Amino acid sequence: METFIEYIKAILFGIIEGITEWLPISSTGHMIILEQFFGFQNTQGKDFTNFFLVIVQLGAICAVIVNYFKNLWPFGKNKSPQKKREIWQIWLKILIASVPAGIVGILFNSYIDQYLYNYVTVAITLIVYGVFFLLIEALLRKRADDIQKRYHLNMTEETASENEREDALARYPLFHTHHVREITVQQAMILGLAQMLALIPGTSRSGVTICAALLLSIDRTTSARFSFYMAIPAMFGGSLVEAIRYGVHVSHGEASAITGNQVGLIVVAMLVAFGVSLLVVNYFMKFLKTHTFLGFGVYRIVLGIILIIVFFTVNGGNLSTGVNTDTSSAAALLTEINSSNILSFSPRFSRCVPSFLTL
Repeated sequence: METFIEYIKAILFGIIEGITEWLPISSTGHMIILEQFFGFQNTQGKDFTNFFLVIVQLGAICAVIVNYFKNLWPFGKNKSPQKKREIWQIWLKILIASVPAGIVGILFNSYIDQYLYNYVTVAITLIVYGVFFLLIEALLRKRADDIQKRYHLNMTEETASENEREDALARYPLFHTHHVREITVQQAMILGLAQMLALIPGTSRSGVTICAALLLSIDRTTSARFSFYMAIPAMFGGSLVEAIRYGVHVSHGEASAITGNQVGLIVVAMLVAFGVSLLVVNYFMKFLKTHTFLGFGVYRIVLGIILIIVFFTVNGGNLSTGVNTDTSSAAALLTEINSSNILSFSPRFSRCVPSFLTL
């Protein structure tokens, strides 16, 4: 039964990773929150859990590689010399954008793990970047309205649908960059600096790079696509660093070697993350053709506020990580809930809730 529950947890982690990695809502933040509810580290160990939460990202990034393979593979007889050159130039920009976060991640990874991987950091960054999205979309809306007035596109809801209005605006310079190949080296450097901020849990790598890209007048779909491309070296590099660190801990006797069962948990989570990511990436790109990031901004703010409320009212502002070993599984949670009067907030339930929401 315990093994079955562990695999259910792995599936849940894979689903959350596959969804949140590509949406601008912070995969790391959601994974931290999920860990607090299901106590993975209490059954598998802290070192393995840290490794698991990073390595599962490889499943998600493989989905991007598969999805955009033709756009990123510079070889092949059917590609013209010009097309190959364009792809190599894109890779150069991707690598340039990856350098800042790579350096900072290697130098400050331990500090970030120790001091920033907690409940309140995730809540604050969710809210802050949620507000950024709202402000950026308001700025873009104002710019679009100015273009409307300037070019006499005075259509109203009564005379034209929203899609017709957006199509009309698309013919005018709301954004100046509409393809990844048009992104300059300077823009790639700025996006790379923005990606450094994603090392703070709750920020969202895709969210912060998309925000920066929008401010650089790169359209929404191109911003998202280049953000996906930037994730390739970032995730592979992060996984390599975490694998090396875990190996060092094992060699020094500070962590146990990965068991066959744990390998199974990793494989299941990666496969689930891969499948979910394929669906999410395709849907997200279609979504951006007719929608803005307002919904994601509101979601981040609401979730951040909920976490702050729980942090100070239920958890008493305790920043310690982990959950109690006697309530580390979903089964234990159900047992506690069934034996408690939730509405009356009995002492038994009061003891149960903090153990699950402590970060």
